[in-house]
Amino acid sequence: MSPVVNAGFPLLTATAAVPAVGAVLTAAVPAARRTAAKWFALLVSLVTLVLAAIVWARFEPGGDRYQLVESYSWIRDFGVRYELGVDGIGVALIGLTALLIPFIVLAGWHDADPLETSSKRWRPTQGFFALILMVEAMVILSFEATDVFLFYILFEAMLIPMYFLIGGFGDRAHTGSDENAAAQRSYAAVKFLLYNLVGGLIMLAAVIGLYVVAGNFSLTEIAAARADGSLQMASSTERWLFLGFFFAFAVKAPLWPLHTWLPNAMGEATAPVAVLITAVVDKVGTFAMLRFCLGLFPEASKWATPAIVVLALISIVYGALLAVGQRDIKRLVAYASISHFGFIILGIFAMTSQGQSGATLYMVNHGISTAALMLVAGFLISRRGSRLIADYGGVQKVAPVLAGTFLIGGLATLSLPGLAPFVSEFLVLVGAFERYPVAGIIATTGIVLAALYTLVLYQRTMTGPVKEEVRALPDLRARELAVVVPLIAVLIFLGVFPKPLTDVVNPAVQHTMSDVQQKDPQPQIQNVEAAK
Repeated sequence: MSPVVNAGFPLLTATAAVPAVGAVLTAAVPAARRTAAKWFALLVSLVTLVLAAIVWARFEPGGDRYQLVESYSWIRDFGVRYELGVDGIGVALIGLTALLIPFIVLAGWHDADPLETSSKRWRPTQGFFALILMVEAMVILSFEATDVFLFYILFEAMLIPMYFLIGGFGDRAHTGSDENAAAQRSYAAVKFLLYNLVGGLIMLAAVIGLYVVAGNFSLTEIAAARADGSLQMASSTERWLFLGFFFAFAVKAPLWPLHTWLPNAMGEATAPVAVLITAVVDKVGTFAMLRFCLGLFPEASKWATPAIVVLALISIVYGALLAVGQRDIKRLVAYASISHFGFIILGIFAMTSQGQSGATLYMVNHGISTAALMLVAGFLISRRGSRLIADYGGVQKVAPVLAGTFLIGGLATLSLPGLAPFVSEFLVLVGAFERYPVAGIIATTGIVLAALYTLVLYQRTMTGPVKEEVRALPDLRARELAVVVPLIAVLIFLGVFPKPLTDVVNPAVQHTMSDVQQKDPQPQIQNVEAAK
């Protein structure tokens, strides 16, 4: 059944257009008015948040699969359309993106202020905030796109502003010389770009192949044609197309062994940009696995599931083990994120409603918890000027509020009951165990390792004797509290009352389960009387 095209106000376009136009206007602010550019960028992000809230309010969980649909002809000769629509999963991730960007802007308030280096260069403050808003626009539009070609353009285009954010606005807490810091930033930015470009080029070949087979790029039309039997794909063709899409999404996700760009990118970027990478941009990869891999190639998705489950398990354990051994705070959070993305992908390909609901919740909750932990870590690092764990100790005695918020962010990362990630991780494990009991058991080792690296990190940085270098560290200031406190409040709220999210997500998950023609396994209940 084709979705009804919205003839009213183009709300989805507006939600992405506001930050896009805001990015251009922010970049155009005169160089001497950088403070005005900051406030304007913050205002734009808040307006976008209001529009995202309206999208959430207008979305009807029990209604059509894709709602608020907009469809206009774009490249008529090739059947390309500017086609937008949101399901429950897209609504949840649009809400996550719009929620986090104002906090990213606030947290990075001084990250691009003029800084005279040995090369006598100055940082363009306006450009920093304009790039953040442009990334927000592209990510939101990618969650809305139901035309495969439009999605591909956005999937690739968001690499450009991210490249400049990583390479041009690196972390100031670098132990080496200015030249060495610049070289490390450049290496991280190029590695990020090359990995994702290779994935995108492979996906482009698959997009072209899909057009050859289907004759158009519309996700809804292709799905309808598959359902009524008018579109038939040979098994080999479907599998090759699936692999082309999945490879690109696995790079962005990031899934082992395509993950190695992430620790470099997060380590060299500023803390707010690191949050933008792992809490916002990387979610496009896991979202696309649900929308495009399972939606377009259901049989190939089931064929590839055993191998993907194994890769997800490796990501969970490998990422957690490397996090345990890290000496750099930001790289520890990066490897922890690799482990968490393994849980998300495991939930998606468990092919159970609990697993996919948990995976979607995990995307949202991981974004919020990682933002809380990484931004507090960024505030800590900016005070001390070092990312090394060994350079800290006894911080809780001189900055108790900072230490307390750092602890809550860490406890959310290890999925403590009562905080939002616990619900999603529990659902993923239950969903995985229902269909793949051994995989569910192996995945639980990630929980144990998460407790280890989180608590050891807190112990080494916050407890013990006060090191001389941290004795004068100030506690969190008003602007920093305005960043951290709302994130912690959301973590607690969704930890004890996840219903607002599950109500929106669950119907979309049922549609995805229908796409792959899967039903939840029935519980095996032994009849004791019959056994007698």
